[in-house]
Amino acid sequence: MYKGSCLCGSIQFLLHGSVTDIIHCHCSLCRKASGSAYATNGFINADELELTDNNGMLTFFESSEGKRKYFCKTCGAPIYSANAQSPTRYRLRLGALDSDISERPISHNFVTSKANWEDLDLMLPRYEKHEPGRK
Repeated sequence: MYKGSCLCGSIQFLLHGSVTDIIHCHCSLCRKASGSAYATNGFINADELELTDNNGMLTFFESSEGKRKYFCKTCGAPIYSANAQSPTRYRLRLGALDSDISERPISHNFVTSKANWEDLDLMLPRYEKHEPGRK
């Protein structure tokens, strides 16, 4: 089980499962949403995420039809994203985790969109778009 929260602590969560297919996404949308060189995301099963949001601070932005990015409306911290085409799983923003995890990233994605100051110094495979085998 993993624990996580937003920056201000208004939203707490427990993940009763594992994180899979962790990637560093360099697309312009993830860079904008994270305010950084890339966003590190991993898939989780939607039914394994237990959110505590007593003050109703979780909100979302629909970045494109059927794709929602959930975040805290107080501190702006991103928590996860959901895609209507795959409702049984979410893409968790790993920066929201408070627990150490055992899983590790598998790749850098959308590297042709990366910030010009990012040099990709990790020894992970690199792809112009999604990693091979992504569904």
